[in-house]
Amino acid sequence: MSLPFKIDLKRGLLEGVRFLPSPNINARPSGMVPELLVIHAISLPPGEFGGPWIDQLFCNTLDAGAHAFFAQLQGLKVSAHALIRRDGEVVQYVPFHLRAWHAGISCYQGRENCNDFSIGIELEGCDHCAFEPIQYAVLNALIDALVIAYPRLNRERIVGHSDIAPGRKTDPGPYFDWHEIGIY
Repeated sequence: MSLPFKIDLKRGLLEGVRFLPSPNINARPSGMVPELLVIHAISLPPGEFGGPWIDQLFCNTLDAGAHAFFAQLQGLKVSAHALIRRDGEVVQYVPFHLRAWHAGISCYQGRENCNDFSIGIELEGCDHCAFEPIQYAVLNALIDALVIAYPRLNRERIVGHSDIAPGRKTDPGPYFDWHEIGIY
C-alpha cells in the first residue's frame, strides 16, 4: 500500500491494493455516478478482527459451519467497494464505477436505493471499540483519491450506514470519530 492512492478510472480500481472480485455487483443505472460515500463497520464474527471471514462473505464463500454466527449469513449476497482492515490494509471488492451491494434499503436526502449512486467503504471494526489511527489515515487518503476521481463526491457527501438506514443499521457506530475525517 502506498499513500496517496491513485485510481485507474478505466478499471475503477485502486492501484497497488489487493483486488478480490465480488460476484455481488452490477452496473449502476444509466447516468448514475458516485455522488455519496457511505462509511460502514464490519467484524466477523462480531467483535473479532482478522481472519478470512470478511473476504469470504463478500465473495459468497463463507462457510456457515465455521462459526455459530455465520449460519444467519448463509445465502446473504452483499459487497462493498473496499475494506480498510485494522492494520490499514485495503482490499477492493468492486470497481468504484460499478454498483456494490452495501447499503440495502436506504435513503439519502429523499433519494432511495443508495447503492445506485454511492461508494461503500467498510472499516474493520464494530460499535463497541475505537478504530485504529492507521484506519483514519488510510480512509482520508482514500477519500482524497475518490474526490479527485469522481467530481460529484466531496467531504459534505460522506455519511454513515446508520444515516441512510436509520433504525436498521448502527454502523460505523459511536466510536467512529467523524472529526478524524473532517466531518462534523
